[in-house]
Amino acid sequence: MSTSTTTTSSPTDSSNGSLAISYGAVPVVPGANTQKPFTLSERLNFEIYRYSSCSPNYLPENVLVDCPNDQTSRWSAYTNSPPQFLTLKLRRPAIVQKIKFGKFEKSHVCNIKKFRVFGGLEDEHMVLLLEAGLKNDNIPEVFNLRCMTEDGAENLPILYLKIVPLLSWGPSFNFSIWYIELHGQDDPMYTCARMKSYNTLRENEIIKLCLKHFRQQGYMKAFGALQEQTNVRLEHPLISELHKYLVVQGDFEQAERFIAKCIEDGLMDEYLNKQDYKHDWQMKYTQSEIKPGNRGGHQLVVDAKKRLIYLYGGWDGYQDLSDLWVYNIELDEWTLLCERSELSNGPTPRSCHKLIFDPISENIFMLGRYLDNSIRTSDYIKSDFYLYDTRARNWMQICDDTSQVGGPQLVYDHQMCIDADKRTIYVFGGKILTPRSPTSSTEPEYSGLFSYHIATNTWTQILVDCHHASASQADVMSIKSRITHCMVFHNKQRKLYIYGGQRGKEDLDELLTYDVDSQSISLINKEHSHLGTNTSTEAKFEPSSGYTLRATIDCDRDEIYVFSSLNKVKDRRDVHHVDASNSFWVYSLRTHKWSRIYYCRHNAQDVNSINKANFLGASKGDDVLEPCPRYAHQLVYDELAKTHYLFGGNPGIFQYQQLRLDDFWLLQLEKPKRDEILKHCRYLVRKLRYEEMARSDPIKAMEYLRHHISDVIDHTDTEQLNNFHKLASLLFKPHDNSQDSLSPRATPEPCTETEGFDTEAASSKIEMTANVGLGAAENISLESNESLATSGISETVSSPSGSSCTKRARTEASCELQNRRAYLFNKLVQLMPASMVQPERNLSDFVII
Repeated sequence: MSTSTTTTSSPTDSSNGSLAISYGAVPVVPGANTQKPFTLSERLNFEIYRYSSCSPNYLPENVLVDCPNDQTSRWSAYTNSPPQFLTLKLRRPAIVQKIKFGKFEKSHVCNIKKFRVFGGLEDEHMVLLLEAGLKNDNIPEVFNLRCMTEDGAENLPILYLKIVPLLSWGPSFNFSIWYIELHGQDDPMYTCARMKSYNTLRENEIIKLCLKHFRQQGYMKAFGALQEQTNVRLEHPLISELHKYLVVQGDFEQAERFIAKCIEDGLMDEYLNKQDYKHDWQMKYTQSEIKPGNRGGHQLVVDAKKRLIYLYGGWDGYQDLSDLWVYNIELDEWTLLCERSELSNGPTPRSCHKLIFDPISENIFMLGRYLDNSIRTSDYIKSDFYLYDTRARNWMQICDDTSQVGGPQLVYDHQMCIDADKRTIYVFGGKILTPRSPTSSTEPEYSGLFSYHIATNTWTQILVDCHHASASQADVMSIKSRITHCMVFHNKQRKLYIYGGQRGKEDLDELLTYDVDSQSISLINKEHSHLGTNTSTEAKFEPSSGYTLRATIDCDRDEIYVFSSLNKVKDRRDVHHVDASNSFWVYSLRTHKWSRIYYCRHNAQDVNSINKANFLGASKGDDVLEPCPRYAHQLVYDELAKTHYLFGGNPGIFQYQQLRLDDFWLLQLEKPKRDEILKHCRYLVRKLRYEEMARSDPIKAMEYLRHHISDVIDHTDTEQLNNFHKLASLLFKPHDNSQDSLSPRATPEPCTETEGFDTEAASSKIEMTANVGLGAAENISLESNESLATSGISETVSSPSGSSCTKRARTEASCELQNRRAYLFNKLVQLMPASMVQPERNLSDFVII
């Protein structure tokens, strides 16, 4: 159903109090957009084009008018059974940048918690522009839409936009959308040039698909004629050279040398960088005569330049500690600097405090602590602020109460980061400790965002908590503060990244960024991302904010690392539930995607299982140890060595609530290396050569298997070794191609490369090669004819008879040989940059019979 009604609505600026929040940061491909960026963004007119269903009185046209105080002013689907959708048609093709969702004046169970937005020039052919969700509140939200092609080369014109609700806040309730507004540019003076560029890009892609089809079908005259007339090249000349060596000539040695040169020149580096890290936990059995004891709630900081790690305080299960230690990474030894820091003008025993290391002055700053309710009196609740000079090795109290000089009140479970270049420390969140009250029903208070300028010794409050008394004032910026969150500082982007946290019973799973120069805060959109190496049903798209999270950052790699461990369910120190697990995540600031590196679920642990591991961790099999699930631990990152260190924590044993750990771990993350992918490529090429050889000369093939394929096999890897042994079975397999072709069950195959391959299966196979090392060296199968299935293009086959049978058999044998080589070629070029190789799709994908 369609209508000609168009939108009339307000500007897109949405705010919470006086702090504007920009929702939905969209990944940008650096250097890819060669066109001039937008200078103007206007409200776009559109009409309701189509919808899946609607409830009486809740018509689609309602989304055209913003009436937040009218409960009936919304589109509501008749059911929540998928697919439900609402398709909009713009007045003319436009570059759509933003979409705004208005809301009811209060939270509503029908609000969409999760949705997708698609767009395109045709209503039947659309691409994904956004995947996100709305908060269940009354504040309008604005999201950035993808407005560039996949390669970032051209703007993406849109005429139809389709909104697909996936989940409502009330799971059994129908979906509702209250108001929609689109912003972008549809001025023909601007869009015509973009449309022309976009259509040229599409035309080139169509020509490349034809060229690919002609080559893989053997229509080389048509291939040459089309390439000459259009002057469009299917691929980079280097890739064509590889095709000549491998597919046309069958010169495997030259193909190997060519692949090795490509890898040496870095042509596969982009592929390697996209692969997940491999993790390796190592227990640090230090040789020190003395070392820090069992504890949780302590703090670690790293002096990467001098290769030192400092540890202070914590709770050993019975009392707070005030000892200061230093660990020398090069010497692998601990040194006790202060056994009781309060005797050296230092801080009193404490836990749940925070440390920060200043690499310029080489000083350590300390703020905050936890106090038991029994000693929360006005005399004790002071936010003292300390400095430790690592060169002079002495303590100094900077201030006995930061709240008296513009800083935060006494807090715990807060986060601290340092902007060393601007000599500024940032402190965010945490619970404020207040004097004990006769009534324990007092609502907890949360601390906002503060900055401390080291050079001038001055505090500034940047953001107040959203429930602070001053948050309603027009000139005061506010933020929803929290505890148990992560915060890191990117010293090149000059942004704070804040992830997760809890506020009361609410888990906050958002990723916020705060630009310290412009003082603007943004909420990054959530997207479904690669799940890493684990594909179990328990996999999630991001770390759960209900778990204990520890975060670090690598500013050179633009990556945030998050270690997720024990979940304190309702503050019960008991991990007998099934959720006792460790996982490690990486968030790429370049692709804006989460990737889970590993996930390990631990069986219900008790003190005996930990004792068996000497408090060192939980056995994972094959004598490999990793840290047992825990909280109140600390994780730090050595940027120079690209190494994480973890110490201590609380394993959460219900029967032994005083138990704390003193284990010290090293975590290394590594991407696959060039030599690994070279070895794997050599294995694939030699495997194909061996298969061809086994058909014609089994004796020669046996020698080749022993001396050449054996050289590229990791004989310590059980899986690779088993696959190597399986190859020997080909020597005893009959290869009478003429007999095969005459068999009633034989199906002649056209000389296709990948047309008709199971696209999803092929995709999954290449994904599996992420572990180029390779544990699964058989990931790209070249033995089964099933992997060389025919395409959707039918071929009429007449019944063979007489001499034509033999001729047909030879032709089919030649085609099969070409197919196998072409199949390997297609897999190898997927490791190269997409801009250099043939399109991944096939012409036959668009033909359905």
